[in-house]
Amino acid sequence: MRIVLVLQGGGALGAYQAGVYQALHEHGLMPDWTVGTSIGAINGALIAGNRQADRLGRLKQFWERVAHPDQVDMARADEQGKRANIWLNTADIVLRGIPGFFEPRLFNPFALGWHVAPEAASYYDTAPLSTTLRELVDFDYLNGAEGMRLTVNAVNVRTGELAHFDSVRGQLGPDHVRASGALPPGFAPVPIAGELYWDGGLYSNTPLESVLGDLPKGDTLCFLVDLWQESGLAPTTLDEVNMRQKDVTFASRSLRHIRDYAEQHRLQRKLRDLYERLPPTARTAQDWAELEALGCETTLHIVRLPYAGRDWQMAAKDLNFSRGSIDWRWDQGYRDALRALDAAAWLRAVEEDTAVVVHELPPRAVPKAQ
Repeated sequence: MRIVLVLQGGGALGAYQAGVYQALHEHGLMPDWTVGTSIGAINGALIAGNRQADRLGRLKQFWERVAHPDQVDMARADEQGKRANIWLNTADIVLRGIPGFFEPRLFNPFALGWHVAPEAASYYDTAPLSTTLRELVDFDYLNGAEGMRLTVNAVNVRTGELAHFDSVRGQLGPDHVRASGALPPGFAPVPIAGELYWDGGLYSNTPLESVLGDLPKGDTLCFLVDLWQESGLAPTTLDEVNMRQKDVTFASRSLRHIRDYAEQHRLQRKLRDLYERLPPTARTAQDWAELEALGCETTLHIVRLPYAGRDWQMAAKDLNFSRGSIDWRWDQGYRDALRALDAAAWLRAVEEDTAVVVHELPPRAVPKAQ
């Protein structure tokens, strides 16, 4: 099978994606194509933009660089201590930014409501991220014949349309990755070829549609990493309301895309059946070529890996770059991916003409009593 890795946007939650990739890396399941939005685009560039031996190391370098030192031992602190530490970390990030990622615009007229250049219309400057990407991503390799295919999504500020920047169709650079994560008003739009682009998550935070619209021939195994909670309890505090709002806004819409894809697949198969019933004199080579181009003889296996961390019920969880929190998310992604790999549900037989199969994580094993 062709292997595709789909990475959602979610700021600091993206450490979970890095853990997922580590498990795939250790099991030799190298993606043929990585698709990402926002932090998923950054992780995707670190993976696709390096040779196999260097990928995991470059991921670790990035996350070690952006991790914020903790004031307490997160592995030993109680819940109240962890929450206080995270609030202090987040407040410091808001005030001072993250080295190698973004920095505040000092004496910023934008913050006062004044007119500024579009490229400066934000609270923070992501120029440091360009430097980091140039250091950790080999763009010559990415854009070369040996490079893994990478697609990063961003929104055209002028038209509101989603742009798919793809290494197969053009040269990718740091600005394409930076544009995919330019979430306003924190980050300014990034100019590319005369247009301005914002974070692709404003349009669709889960870039599965990029895959469904351009699947390679043959069966495909897609690892889909979701960072936001689709369902949740009714909020009762301001912080819970803000957190639930973020979850609803950025949660995956993948199930809707999957249903649409399955229906399209069914219609394509029906077209082929109807064509076969036509008398030979009514068939043309052009008709058959068009049916062949539509496809429908392949199966897409989607392994969904949802981040289940509640992050102490904090709305700013995507800004929680606490080192202990990042380590915890990375470990959770690694463990969840191992569960999916142990199950290997995509190896089970499926009925002929099955368009898509979604494999959810198997339940955690309950340890036996001694």
